[in-house]
This record gives sequence, C-alpha cells and structure tokens, in this order.
Amino acid sequence: MSPTAAQLRTMVNQFMAFTGANERAATKFIKASNYKVNEAVDEPIVAAHGADDGRCNSAGALWTRIMQSFSAADIGPWLTYGNRYFHQGGSNGPSTLDADLDSLFDSLRSENDSKDQMELDSTMSYLSNDLKVNIENAELFVVLELLQAPSVGEISRKGYLDAWKAADVQASNEEHAKYVRGLVKSLSTDPVLFKKVYKYAFVVGREKDQKALSLEIANVYWDMLFAPPGMEWKNAHRDWLALWKQFLAEKWTRSVNRDMWNMALEFAFKSIDDDSLSFWNEDGAWPSVIDDFVEWCKARGVGKSEQMEVDGA
Repeated sequence: MSPTAAQLRTMVNQFMAFTGANERAATKFIKASNYKVNEAVDEPIVAAHGADDGRCNSAGALWTRIMQSFSAADIGPWLTYGNRYFHQGGSNGPSTLDADLDSLFDSLRSENDSKDQMELDSTMSYLSNDLKVNIENAELFVVLELLQAPSVGEISRKGYLDAWKAADVQASNEEHAKYVRGLVKSLSTDPVLFKKVYKYAFVVGREKDQKALSLEIANVYWDMLFAPPGMEWKNAHRDWLALWKQFLAEKWTRSVNRDMWNMALEFAFKSIDDDSLSFWNEDGAWPSVIDDFVEWCKARGVGKSEQMEVDGA
C-alpha cells in the first residue's frame, strides 16, 4: 500500500537527513524499496560494495542500476557514508581498510623501528617524501596533530590508523597527501583548525620529561605557525609577532608554559582585529606576561593608552 503524500515526505526527509542524497534520489530509492526507509538506505550500499549477505543478485543489480542513474552530486555524500560504514565494519561484514592501513604503515617503517612506531628517520621520510609536507613550516604541525604524534620525530601505529580511518580516504600515500593538502589550504582561514593545530604544537613539541617549552623552541614554533600557510600574526598596521618576540627578548627569561602558549594565541586573534588593544584591561583573565606585553606596547605608542582614552572622552 502506497503512503500518503505527507508520509512519503517524511520518509524522503529521513532518507535525505541520513544519507545526504538529494530529494530526487531520495524519492526514487524510497519507492524502489517499497517505502521501507531502512532498506532504501542499506541495500544500495551493499550492492555498490559488492557485499555478499545472501540477497539475490538480481536485487543487487537493480540497486546498482538505480544508483548509476544519478550523478555524484546526487548521491556523492551517501557513497561517502557507505565507505565509512564498510570501513568500520558494518553488519554486512568486515572491511579491509584496517588491514590495508596496517600494511601501509609497515611499509613506511624501517627495519630499525619498533613494531608499532615510526622513529625519526622514517617519520621525516614519510612526511617529506610521501605526504610532500614542508617540515619547516606549519604543515609539519598539521600532520602531527592529525596523526596525534607522540613527538615531533615519532608516529605511532594507533595514531596513524585512527587518523586515516576517520579521514575516510583510501589507504594510499597519494590520497593521504591530497587530504593533508586540503587541511593545509584551510589553515589560515579556519580558526578552529588553526587553534587545534597550534595547541597540539605545544604538546608534541615538548621534551617528554618537560611541562613547558624553552623560549628558544617556542620562538621557532611561533615563527612556523604564524607564517604562511598558517595564520599570520599581523595586519596592515602592525607586525604583532615581531613585537611579541622583541618584548620576550627584552623582558622574558623563563620557559613558556601551556597557559602562556595558549593565551598568546587568544591575544593574537584579538590583536589582529583590534590595533588599539581595547579588548585588554587590567582586571581581565590574561596571564601576567600578556599584561606586561600590553604595557610594553603602550610605552612605545602601540595601542591606545589610558591617557588617550581620557583625552578622547
């Protein structure tokens, strides 16, 4: 029995929400499944991947023909879902993705590496030669964050497998490199991504027995992160990174802890948009090093001083 127009609309909306397919494709698949939403979602994916779960070949062929009648724009997101379903081991059988990634990881290790880790030489070779990453700029930290590397010169099997399964791309260095290029391209314009990469740089950049970065290393990392392809800490009027480093060279002799590292980024975001530093006040939650930096800047005519605010009142 056919559903009412309202019931069909509900089914189509459910299908679209779950798969990402467009309305035209959703309607056709719903009707072909005899108005069973779950079957409309599952059966075509099984057919597309050639899974053998006891269904007759003619049914699989029917679903395949229907899928082939649509463009990638119509059902592309749905196929991505299907890939993820099978890669993670759906009810229709296990995927080979884990095995493929395991094999690929093993091919990247040298004979001197431990079983579940790429050491320094293998890591650098993988980054530079296989992923085509520039290890002298922010691209390095994009990959280290993606793979949740334990240190700058190490990549674990678990981090590698987890990252590339979640990325939902084929198990090949070429596809992985393409995925990384997409992240790198977005780094300077996606503050959420940049913040994630920036914060992980502190984690991965520390010596294993240390809770802070040396000022020397922190300066190197700031130079890498606050420059293309990362987010530049400057605007048309100020080179804030240069001012920050000059201040630290003159006034700071200690290491850089996590709070100082993270709040430097928050200050960077705000100072890029506000040369006057009006967002800062003495009662704010900034660490003392930021307070000192603001006072240092104002003493040099950078930012709006309290006297200027009074005069302008």
